[in-house]
Amino acid sequence: MLASLDNEVIFKKAFTNIFVFTHFVKDILGIDVVVDKIETEKRFDEKVGKIDFRLDIFAETVDKRIIIEIQRIEYDHNFNRFLHYFLATILGQQKSSKDYSIAQTVYVIVVLTEKYSISQKNGQPVRNEVLLLELNPRTLDDKKLDLYGHQLQFLNPNHPEPNTPKQVRDWLDLVYQSIHNPEKPIVNLKNKGIEKAVELINYDKLSSKEITAMKDAEMKRQALSKKEDKARKEGVKEGKQEAKIAAIIKALNKNLPLDLIAELNDVTVKFVAKIQNELHKPK
Repeated sequence: MLASLDNEVIFKKAFTNIFVFTHFVKDILGIDVVVDKIETEKRFDEKVGKIDFRLDIFAETVDKRIIIEIQRIEYDHNFNRFLHYFLATILGQQKSSKDYSIAQTVYVIVVLTEKYSISQKNGQPVRNEVLLLELNPRTLDDKKLDLYGHQLQFLNPNHPEPNTPKQVRDWLDLVYQSIHNPEKPIVNLKNKGIEKAVELINYDKLSSKEITAMKDAEMKRQALSKKEDKARKEGVKEGKQEAKIAAIIKALNKNLPLDLIAELNDVTVKFVAKIQNELHKPK
């Protein structure tokens, strides 16, 4: 039986193992890396954009050429946050206004464990297993110039696509199976990185200390989720109220009768009159 990679304790146990980490990076990014230390909850000394951010899993190669971050997230309404993390890690390398060189290539991999609930700006839903942002310029004939190489990837096993590379699918299957089919997971154990990860997150081999930490993390996650759900609902409610007030003001400016405005907007005449009085208050 597998412990769930949706749990931050288990996720970090798996991906802070150097063998698992390097195999994961090779399969996802296609690059061989050598690291001697993997950090968790990484903080930077200087805040970028006045935000004190933490990185779930952070490593840099021994030759100091590459920075790789892995983030786990079970909700998706904070894409902007990860874009900030990505750009801040790049920007943080500049130490002087006289030197704009960026010595290290930055890769950020975000693993999402829930289906997307967001939409594009055109209203179309996001339903992709792999999303890739590359910071490299392109010519007018769509030829990419390899100037920077920084990459931000979003991986979501809840939206399988037929063109996802097999080595990437192996890891997404591991994440999905650990959450949805932990007792009889179907994963590719021929992939040595997957095999090691399965060994590490085998529930029966977890220590009592790890199980306690895992349960504590889950309780915190549930509490945070409830708080965020409440905030979202309050935000929706507030947004509807603001839209209703805007409609009432528009109707008042057209000099419609108060009782008609109240009826059209499902509010009391007293509420409409209050808004009218606010509009006519001397500024």
